[in-house]
Amino acid sequence: MTQPSAPADEASQEALPRQHRHYTIGELARMFEVTPRTIRFYEQEGLLAPRREGQKRIYREKDRVRLKLTLRGKRLGFSLAEIREVVTMYDAMPDGNARQLWRLLEILADKRDNLERQLEDIRLMRMEIDDVDHRAREVLRSLGHEA
Repeated sequence: MTQPSAPADEASQEALPRQHRHYTIGELARMFEVTPRTIRFYEQEGLLAPRREGQKRIYREKDRVRLKLTLRGKRLGFSLAEIREVVTMYDAMPDGNARQLWRLLEILADKRDNLERQLEDIRLMRMEIDDVDHRAREVLRSLGHEA
């Protein structure tokens, strides 16, 4: 009896409905362009819960989606606590729990407000930089140097 080759195993995985697929830590790392260490960190933080076969971790589709949400949350500036809250909501959300959706909207509104403040800070900083730049060029011109 022969062992199936890796490409055949990958092909059989592709043929499975998405909810029945499983992934290794290396596959998820390549898929999301992160290190296995990053994935283990999120597992340690309780954001992922792979099945174990000895030392080997087997990630389900649910873990893949949670990793995707986690990485998206990090890109958006969410804290790990906020990510955990949103991911937990995602797990319970198929029934459309209104309280969870309201909480998600609160978190998103806070993020939006923070971004607006940051944009205003950046706009003001840019104006200050432009002003200093303009004055420095004027001084250079008065000294007979062109900038």
